[in-house]
Amino acid sequence: MSIKSQSLSIQLKDVHKSFRDGRDKILRGLNLEVKAGELTYILGPSGVGKSVTLKHILGLIRPDRGSVIVGDKDVTQLNRDELVEHRMNFGMLFQNSALFDDLTIFENVAFPLREHTKLSEKEIKSKVTHALESLGMPTGHDKLPSEISGGMKKRVALARAIIREPKILLYDEPTTGLDPVTRTMVDELIGHLKDRFHLTSLVISHDIPSALLLADQIAFLYQGAIVFYGTAAEFRKCNHEAVRSFLNAEKRTVEALNA
Repeated sequence: MSIKSQSLSIQLKDVHKSFRDGRDKILRGLNLEVKAGELTYILGPSGVGKSVTLKHILGLIRPDRGSVIVGDKDVTQLNRDELVEHRMNFGMLFQNSALFDDLTIFENVAFPLREHTKLSEKEIKSKVTHALESLGMPTGHDKLPSEISGGMKKRVALARAIIREPKILLYDEPTTGLDPVTRTMVDELIGHLKDRFHLTSLVISHDIPSALLLADQIAFLYQGAIVFYGTAAEFRKCNHEAVRSFLNAEKRTVEALNA
């Protein structure tokens, strides 16, 4: 599985989005660049539009104004068939893993191949086995999701996300609600995929330590716009009031745990 050369960039230019006939203004001129092959975190408080931003990138919703460029295509200009093809560029890790409860681990990972390719059963078996092994699951492929731990479910979900060799990998709150051991494991998996495949990767999260550890770039979303974009070192020094408040809240949490 070698996909470095296929990575695509993402650009959102002056994106505005409101709901309820304009009464709920979510995005207010959002500008963001996610460089090809880099891992970018979008941080910010709850309710500021992080998930809405992902939906714009996938073409699930259209902006009221602005453009969303993935590679060389403006997603806002694609028709329904073109949007289906556009979404084939993405793999996604959902917050709750979103595995099919009645399918085995193997069948969960094989599902996108059966739905979207014409590979033989031999080819499917080879790709699924390789993907699971590369993420630390050489055995147990015949188990159901209910028979494995939360950490193992994340591994399976990541294997499914990369099985079609996507050009972009999206993570929706990948460490929310996890215990510290499992959260560390998920961070290691994200870092592993970054180093091995050099995928364009975008993570929406509240997890400051993970972002500081893994991100090539950090974007901070506040009041519908990106108010900070830069490296982890620059993020630590940022003087924007909302960023400082976010960092200080994390600092107080760490101090309480160490008390």
